[in-house]
Amino acid sequence: MDRTLSTPPTLASGCLAGAPQPVIPVAGDGLLLRPWERADARAFLSAYEDEETRRWHTHRPTTVAQVEEWFDGYRQDWEREKGCHWAVARDSGEVLGRMALRRVDLADGAANAAYWVLPAARGAGVASRALAAVSAWALDGIGFQRLELDHSTRNDASCRVATRAGFRLEGTKRNAAVHDDGRHDMHLHARVRGDR
Repeated sequence: MDRTLSTPPTLASGCLAGAPQPVIPVAGDGLLLRPWERADARAFLSAYEDEETRRWHTHRPTTVAQVEEWFDGYRQDWEREKGCHWAVARDSGEVLGRMALRRVDLADGAANAAYWVLPAARGAGVASRALAAVSAWALDGIGFQRLELDHSTRNDASCRVATRAGFRLEGTKRNAAVHDDGRHDMHLHARVRGDR
């Protein structure tokens, strides 16, 4: 349902889909954010075969065919300006992780960030640098006003990623998400335009 706004939208329709989804450079080590390609499906699926990733992500694919359907949905999200999904990759093409802006709301100029990193790339700052890069693109380049992310209060690694990328802890959402082992409280972090 479309809503009638009493104020102009923060971001104009077409600010995303009016151009191809960009490749975004990430500081250090020849990393970049690029749209997912069909050849990435096996690497993507392998993330969800990892126990640590599975611990925090309950919405997960189980086959390469399902991953390819997700990739099709990611392209549609860009075209509909509802989401932005990237592979975090080396310039050689090797996939290290995922970065996404979901629940894009152009009227409010807001989105929700999500990410994971493959086990072999953990501990090297890949997620925090990728999150900082997508945040700069969204806030400074496109004109978003607010990016949020939430994670289980038990996920200390994700909390460190958010903090290193300039996302301030704003509070705790009690009993806010279900994981395989039950309901978790969730930390809410945000970065707004002008934060440094």
